[in-house]
Amino acid sequence: MNIPQGIILGLIQGFCEFLPISSSGHLVLFQKIFGLKEGVLTFDIALHIATLFGLFYFLRKDIIAILKKPLDKPALLILAALIPTAVIGVMFNDVFEKIFSSGATLSIEFIITAIVLWLAENAKRTNKRKGIDDTTYIDAGLIGVAQGIAILPGISRSGFTLACSLLRGLDREFAVRFSFLLSIPAILGAAAFDCYKILKTGYSFTANIEIWPFIAGIITAALAGCIAIKFMLKKISKLNLKMFSYYLFALSAFILVDQLFFGKFFEKIIF
Repeated sequence: MNIPQGIILGLIQGFCEFLPISSSGHLVLFQKIFGLKEGVLTFDIALHIATLFGLFYFLRKDIIAILKKPLDKPALLILAALIPTAVIGVMFNDVFEKIFSSGATLSIEFIITAIVLWLAENAKRTNKRKGIDDTTYIDAGLIGVAQGIAILPGISRSGFTLACSLLRGLDREFAVRFSFLLSIPAILGAAAFDCYKILKTGYSFTANIEIWPFIAGIITAALAGCIAIKFMLKKISKLNLKMFSYYLFALSAFILVDQLFFGKFFEKIIF
């Protein structure tokens, strides 16, 4: 990996983590395009942790409030959402890992995300939208299930949690804020689990890692994440999720064409 590649992957992670288009799916896609194989797990972990910088900054008041009152409803809603996320992640980890490394189903996952975003935007809206007082633990649990499914690389975590929130009647601004808060323990938990797997296999964290591309990627991911978070928090009420679904449909078509006819970046599908 060289420095430009590290910067590009950092930009992808930073922007795509908080836009509803799947950061993991885009990382897999560009790692395939760049032909990267060595050290990508360690790099992915570092990029995901780097994006937390923006979350801690922009949501610092919410985070402090939750830490001060861990038994109040905001903290309990997050806990209710995290339980199904954790169960899905642990139970299906091996399956998700194989899918992640191959990238064979990436186009299908992008299409699923696109369809879900389309349906969420088309869903009928009630006059009253749920804020934190009206959001139920069932709502939170279903959002947690959506986040668990989004462990698949082409399924957008922010996209699925946002879509599920809207389908459950949550206010758009609250839905984005809740999704972002929910991502903090999810990202930390996933990073810790990946670190555990690396330590268990005896594989070195620094194996096949070039320091300057590594640093460039981390810094870029943190900065890009800040921009994406600020954009989503300010613009979500005016955003039409269909524009993201159009992009994902086009991207999945590009991947499918490569799989069906060329096999340049992904394994060619043979009938």
